[in-house]
Amino acid sequence: MGHLVTVATCSLNQWALDWEGNTQRIIESIQKAKAAGARLRVGPELEICGYGCLDHLMEQDLYLHSLEMLRRILLDESCHDILLDIGMPIQHRNQRFNCRVICLNSKILMIRPKMWLANDGNYREMRFFTPWMHPREVEDYHLPRMLQEIQGATHVPFGDAVISTPDTCMGAETCEELFTPAAPHIPMSLDGVEIITNSSGSHFELQKLETRLQLIMEATRKCGGVYLYANQQGCDGDRLYYDGSAMIIVNGNVVAQGSQFSLNDVEVVTATVDLEEVRAYRSAISRGLQAASSSAKYKRIQTTFELSSEQDDFDIEKRPTPPVKLRYHTVEEEVALSAGCYLWDYLRRSGVAGYLVPLSGGIDSCATATIVYSMCRIVMDAVKQGNPQVIDDVKRIAKYKGENILLETPQELCNQIFSTIYMGMKAQSSHETRQRAKDLAEAIGSYHVNLDIDDVYNAQKALVVNTLNFEPKFKVHGGSYQENITLQCLQARIRMVTAYEFGQILPTARNRPGGGSLLILGSANVGESLRGYLTKYDCSSADINPIGSIDKADLKRFIAWAEKNFDLPCLHDFLTAVPTAELEPLTESYVQSDEADMGMTYAELTIFGRLRKENKLGPFGMFQRLVHDWSADRVKGPDDDAPEYTPAQVAEKVKRFFHFYAINRHKMTTLTPALHCNPYSPDDNRFDLRPFLYPPFWKSWSFKKIDRELEKIEKRMAKK
Repeated sequence: MGHLVTVATCSLNQWALDWEGNTQRIIESIQKAKAAGARLRVGPELEICGYGCLDHLMEQDLYLHSLEMLRRILLDESCHDILLDIGMPIQHRNQRFNCRVICLNSKILMIRPKMWLANDGNYREMRFFTPWMHPREVEDYHLPRMLQEIQGATHVPFGDAVISTPDTCMGAETCEELFTPAAPHIPMSLDGVEIITNSSGSHFELQKLETRLQLIMEATRKCGGVYLYANQQGCDGDRLYYDGSAMIIVNGNVVAQGSQFSLNDVEVVTATVDLEEVRAYRSAISRGLQAASSSAKYKRIQTTFELSSEQDDFDIEKRPTPPVKLRYHTVEEEVALSAGCYLWDYLRRSGVAGYLVPLSGGIDSCATATIVYSMCRIVMDAVKQGNPQVIDDVKRIAKYKGENILLETPQELCNQIFSTIYMGMKAQSSHETRQRAKDLAEAIGSYHVNLDIDDVYNAQKALVVNTLNFEPKFKVHGGSYQENITLQCLQARIRMVTAYEFGQILPTARNRPGGGSLLILGSANVGESLRGYLTKYDCSSADINPIGSIDKADLKRFIAWAEKNFDLPCLHDFLTAVPTAELEPLTESYVQSDEADMGMTYAELTIFGRLRKENKLGPFGMFQRLVHDWSADRVKGPDDDAPEYTPAQVAEKVKRFFHFYAINRHKMTTLTPALHCNPYSPDDNRFDLRPFLYPPFWKSWSFKKIDRELEKIEKRMAKK
């Protein structure tokens, strides 16, 4: 059979700066790995301090506490007799490094700093760390006094090296390094490294898992070897959700895959691999000549610790773990699970009494409420499975029936920790939206409040009338644009104040144990945020926005999925309703429409958003692209459902989008923090860094270029 080795990787729900909690979860994962017979365990990136520490990574305290927690792990005898790969930050020669500490039986074998740092999108690692720019070079790291006594030495190797055991060789690459063109696993594998670990802090995006899986599978399919991928899981303290999916891959085949979404704080994934299979695979592929001629030779840190044992050859019960069928979630499932798990982490760690959603009767707030219900379903499933951490959290957060009797259904949990509020206006709000809100609240079990804000609105409007001797009117009553927008924004901002008022007082008024406040959830989708189709400091201003980087199409797909999978027939009415803000009076001939107000459809907004962010196109480049993509003469594929517009219509739409994007850009700076789900999110805080005072686009050179190009196109078309 050859050399059989049992290895372990894990997903940990770490929390930035939760020193003792993070350390306890690390120790628990080591204990679980040992219980499964593993001789090697790898954990997530920066697992001791938590990945999302951001500028705390510049503080000296953080490095001191990381070393203190490492010392705690090294001294814990339950962590002995297993090779450990632990992620943490290290200071060396007055520089900060993102490191992996490889240790065994209280001794540090080596420290491996990250060489290629993540520095795009959500990541700013170059702000915090220095990359190790010396491939295959090693120097001495001077241990702090607290570790010298344990090590029995003053220095340990620091740099780009590998660990050599009597039976195999192990190397490490960290997160981003996997995604680079010249990834470290390539020269490592050519130098005979058979087991490669990857300690990762990779965040969730819709349908990103397949990309991650394909990269890892291709790495070992091309090079051969065993690859252990560890990742953080859960809300680390900011906008990102880390989606776990720890896995073990052998020669291009996945032999173990952890959950992508889970409420487990510690999930350990193990597999038994046959090192002889790696050697046979490598001898059969085109790598021999490259390996023989490669000058990339690594320093090998020697240890007598063996990952395999001789009796493995004769143990009929121990055999290599066979490949597994890969598990992927649909977009709809990812929305339900990622946002649900994120909201539960945020709720249990924030110490508040629950959530409140201003429920308008439209699909966006409906989606937010349904996500909270999804959270309750996930939580109750974990309770039924006996998850002790979740049970303790439910007992602490939610009122339960008796001393030892837990809530039994998602609706019961929803009723205790979730409130919805419909804030209507007699002249603007329709019976249909009010009824849809009521029906949804009843179906999911939320504590529902139905009220009108007319008295507050009229009192606030009277301030203008009495002070300025001027009565603003809506457009349908003959008012100007400025009067119309003033009255709409007044209602919207009153709703924000009302939502926070009820969020603070509802738990007390309901006599909920512990009182406290409810966190307000926002419901502005990514398209509305991008277009600026929202009132600054209205109901878009909240504590957390679960749908802030999800587009309208995906929200509709999620609601259609939830209608069936959550058994919520009332959701059908939300899908067929025309999107409307209901901020203007209803008449027989006029009902306010979101898409009419915006001058573009939600589908078009998604296209604009992706071209702007993912394709890095400005106005002129976007016009050139869409003239082709939206042409009536284009060759259409089977899934081509893009609109058909003339070049003049494309020019008008592109200019309209960038005009409103520019004048509303200031709103992005105050957007409610949104769970990151899409690569074209307009989140100003971290992901999409742009100015918020633009020169007028209508007078810009880019718009003049569009006009000139349009003139050329129309002349060519006229000659045909």
